[in-house]
Amino acid sequence: MQGDTLEKLLKAVGNGSISVPAAMQQLKDLPYEDICFAKIDHHRHLRQGVPEVIFAAGKTGQQVTAIAQAMFRKSKNFLITKATDKIHKALKIKGAVFHPASGVISVGGAKKKTGNVLILTAGTSDIPVAEEAAVTAEFLGSRVITVYDVGVAGLHRLMDSSAALKEARVIIVVAGMEGALPSVVGGMTDKPILAVPASTGYGTSFGGLTALFAMLNSCVPGIAVMNIDNGFGAGCLAHKINVLR
Repeated sequence: MQGDTLEKLLKAVGNGSISVPAAMQQLKDLPYEDICFAKIDHHRHLRQGVPEVIFAAGKTGQQVTAIAQAMFRKSKNFLITKATDKIHKALKIKGAVFHPASGVISVGGAKKKTGNVLILTAGTSDIPVAEEAAVTAEFLGSRVITVYDVGVAGLHRLMDSSAALKEARVIIVVAGMEGALPSVVGGMTDKPILAVPASTGYGTSFGGLTALFAMLNSCVPGIAVMNIDNGFGAGCLAHKINVLR
């Protein structure tokens, strides 16, 4: 249950437009709802500022659908990562949008977008991870700007985005191969940087490990490093930083 949803419910009880038993019915599954194979944490948004998100990989289509429907009944919002168009079609929920570039399915989300999250990628092959971060941050309520394919093999392309670097409140940098771009960007700005290693690259990239180690060993202080291909995690953290006052 979203914070604003609970606030509306409490106000409705206070002004008498909804009865206490009816309100209790809506609250009965807090803090979580047990559907046998999953315990859905409807309370998470109130505790953490980010609602529970469905990770589709490893789940059956029926499990994903059941979890999504339970979440939709409570909040009319949900986000599914690592999803497919097949899962999207099976949901049959009005308003569900499939984002093919990232494999994310979204319903609802914050209507008002605030702040400024900038997302950069080193190459075009890194876009799926960046799009997962973008969809996540936008769903949570952040304004997002994306600039793609500005890696170190042609840094003059990044120079054209100097205004975007200055205006951003937080920057996500996604890079595979040798993972050098976050260090370069870190040397150009005082904004918080979230580096995301991507699993793109040739054999010795070891599925993103080379980029991960490079980012962890950056000589630029203050760069936070996410797990390999974890655009979702980067989007969540960027949003939390973006809305700090």
